[in-house]
Amino acid sequence: MYEVIVLFNGYSKKLNETTMDANCTCTLIKGPKLIIVDTMTAWDRDKLLSALMQHNIMPTDIDYVVCTHGHPDHTGNNNLFTNAEHIVGLSVHRGTIFFEKNFMSEDYKLCPGVKVVATPGHTAEDVTVLVETMKDGEKICYAITGDLFEKEEDISSPHIWKALGAPELLDSQYMMRQFIINLADFIIPGHGPMFRVTDNMREIINSQLSR
Repeated sequence: MYEVIVLFNGYSKKLNETTMDANCTCTLIKGPKLIIVDTMTAWDRDKLLSALMQHNIMPTDIDYVVCTHGHPDHTGNNNLFTNAEHIVGLSVHRGTIFFEKNFMSEDYKLCPGVKVVATPGHTAEDVTVLVETMKDGEKICYAITGDLFEKEEDISSPHIWKALGAPELLDSQYMMRQFIINLADFIIPGHGPMFRVTDNMREIINSQLSR
């Protein structure tokens, strides 16, 4: 059984027409394997190390690093985890050895209950980590989505995520958002706190059109 721990909540705020202050959500998955999802910016090294130490985890203990996409606010501390396999978007490698994985035809199972699925939208190589575990005696699915979901507010205000994604992938992001919200009990978005999915949220997403 796995425990999903949000080490840091992401955020994003526009400072002016050309400048944004943003950092990503960083999530630890604890179980038979140790997995970290999205490693924030290079300026967050010390606070990330400190957060892991609070869980008695050294960087060398991490088995997998998953970056939901390749933007620098999601990949900044990958080099701390030199014993881990790295999944950055659709690219999988350990050191200089790269492995051919076809995420579009098959999910990548990291271990029982944890898999990486392709969810193109924000970028063409976006992935989501799905964690199936137990909470209070019931089966729970966590979706760690990166910027597929920017924050909870973008459910009722889709202009938030549409303004930040690739315009040519708009249709894909709509479809992937529908796919994930119909699977997940909790969503951990790229730039906001984790939230519990409600039936009302699903209805809103399923009723939205891509144009």
